[in-house]
Amino acid sequence: MNREEVKKLKEISYRMMIDVLQMTTEAGSGHPGGSLSSKDIVAVLFFKVMRHDPKNPSWEERDRLVFSKGHAVPILYAALIEAGYLDRSYIKKLRKLGSPLQGHPEWNPDMMIEATTGSLGNGLAIGNGIAFAGKLKKKDYKVYVLMGDGELQEGTVWEAAMFASHYALDNVIAVVDRNGLQQSGPTEKSMSVEPIADKWRAFGWHVQEVDGHDVEALYSAFRSAQEISDKPKVIIAHTTKGKGSLIGEWVTEFHGKPLSKQELEKLLPELEEKHKEEMKELDVN
Repeated sequence: MNREEVKKLKEISYRMMIDVLQMTTEAGSGHPGGSLSSKDIVAVLFFKVMRHDPKNPSWEERDRLVFSKGHAVPILYAALIEAGYLDRSYIKKLRKLGSPLQGHPEWNPDMMIEATTGSLGNGLAIGNGIAFAGKLKKKDYKVYVLMGDGELQEGTVWEAAMFASHYALDNVIAVVDRNGLQQSGPTEKSMSVEPIADKWRAFGWHVQEVDGHDVEALYSAFRSAQEISDKPKVIIAHTTKGKGSLIGEWVTEFHGKPLSKQELEKLLPELEEKHKEEMKELDVN
């Protein structure tokens, strides 16, 4: 990627972060921490990697994204708004009665939401089913599955990993958002998930590890994964919980606690200033 493409993705990631903070604050609930650790992953997927069409959300040839870490759905909604699937007024409709933007994803082909998720551990199995159907129909779409690292404590993940390897589902590309924190604290304190890379390799997957906030590294990893045949692929993205929020980084409580309106109002100018400085650094470097 050239510098302008990197800048564009970082701008999109920043706007999505602000949208996540605003929608969770407006709702008074939601999960900002894990949404922001995934923001650069989702930005690269939606705006550089995945094949999709906002004017035709149910396009049969589209790539699929299964949001297994369903509690982080605000970042998915932010991407759908940024991509043109949803009007910006939906920022104020998160978790509102009758709104399609609920606290966890609900299947909606008009919004390119491929599956209802939220009960952790099920997304990879769902993605496998979509991928297997693609093989049977001789379609060349890819299925991307975004998982949390705490989710790897679920046994169903490893059953699904075994299935994908056995059936050589090379159209499955999983991403583990490795931010190290879950609702109860550090993943390694609750139940160790390491060595993550070795476990996936043992199940027959092609494994890459990247900085989950380096958009160039993420793009390169996705491109490499697309070229690998005869086996499923996983990208372990090392991220920061609450990335970019200044007051929420590495804070366990930020997992499911939005900012108050007063906190957000005070924070927004600081975030804008920090973003401008980061963009200037990109120009220099």
